[in-house]
Amino acid sequence: MTPILLTVYPDECDVFGHLNQASFLSLFERARWETLRAGPGMGLFDRTGTWPAVRKTTIEYHASAFPGDVLRFDQDLTHLGRTSFTMRQVARRTRDDALIATAEFLFVCVNRKGRPVAVPREFNEFMAARRRAAGEVQRRTVNGVSLAVEVRGEGPAVLFVHGYPLDRSIWAHQMAALEGWCRIAPDLRGMGQSDAPDLGYSMETYAADLAALLDMLGVDDVVLVGLSMGGYVAFEFLRRWRGRVRGLVLVDTRAEADTADAKRSRDAVAATAREDGAEAIAEAMLPKVLGASTLAGSPATVERVRAMMAATPVAGIVGALAAMRDRPDSSAMLPGLAGLPTLVIVGDEDGLTPPARARSMTDAIPGANLVVIRSSGHLPTLERPVETTDAIQAFLGGLP
Repeated sequence: MTPILLTVYPDECDVFGHLNQASFLSLFERARWETLRAGPGMGLFDRTGTWPAVRKTTIEYHASAFPGDVLRFDQDLTHLGRTSFTMRQVARRTRDDALIATAEFLFVCVNRKGRPVAVPREFNEFMAARRRAAGEVQRRTVNGVSLAVEVRGEGPAVLFVHGYPLDRSIWAHQMAALEGWCRIAPDLRGMGQSDAPDLGYSMETYAADLAALLDMLGVDDVVLVGLSMGGYVAFEFLRRWRGRVRGLVLVDTRAEADTADAKRSRDAVAATAREDGAEAIAEAMLPKVLGASTLAGSPATVERVRAMMAATPVAGIVGALAAMRDRPDSSAMLPGLAGLPTLVIVGDEDGLTPPARARSMTDAIPGANLVVIRSSGHLPTLERPVETTDAIQAFLGGLP
């Protein structure tokens, strides 16, 4: 959907100069109506004798907004039922792309007597068209956990698996650009918009979630793309469902298991997350996941990654750390990937999984190719999105 730009005025702020909560609700509502005005019109619900009544609201505030700030509101429809729909809204400040707030509103359409009625056909068609154009976000319950997943396009399927402590938005450029493919990008359990249970995290569980998700989407096989921890999940998926993988892309990841020191470090980070929250993890991770070029020259990317990590539920952080700590060593399976088209991508400034390690992994996989992304750290999909997409696109174009 087209973003809506709204300006913060002084009368919407509290005595400290911050945009207040009531005004935030009003701005979210204005953004929704402006979106409707661009489509079937603001009089749609009057014409049809229905009204979208708010049943549930969830808002997370990530940073303060001040008088004069221009906020960009992006709207995504995450559920469209017979009588109800759910809209997710994200507010960012335009001058620095800082994440200000995220909100989710559940609406039930009612008639003038307050009884539930069907969502108006015009609204359904308007929103459905934009879901197909902008990427459809669905919720699917697998293994007792509700996962958020974006599905975009038609054709052979590509499954994108993000790393820790991130979400599916790291694949935004690839999801938008890889035409001719059905692009699937879920939030792993415990991250992004997916549920974050207190227990039940392991590489086996992540992989089983993905297999069940593909079953629900009616997808038999995929090109599997995993970044960092997503690569660990990809290895586990290959152990169990090799026949469902027609191509493999490993981005800034490694095959080895954790050393004893690394396992102890995972436990220490988990303790920090429990005590100090996700924000502390985000601050500690930023200089590790982003390359020097990005840290010095792209403040918007730095803030985007910071906000993404800081929004990760603590349960998801702790669970992922345990899953990574306990994952098996996958080095021995690399020679057995002969015959599976494989691409390895690494940022030349990645200190977590450096290029030398990526080259060793590439050499161990018969027929694999390596692409080194210049001026990028551990997250080339965000730091150098065009170059990363070009590498993946070239690989996909060469598949049998």
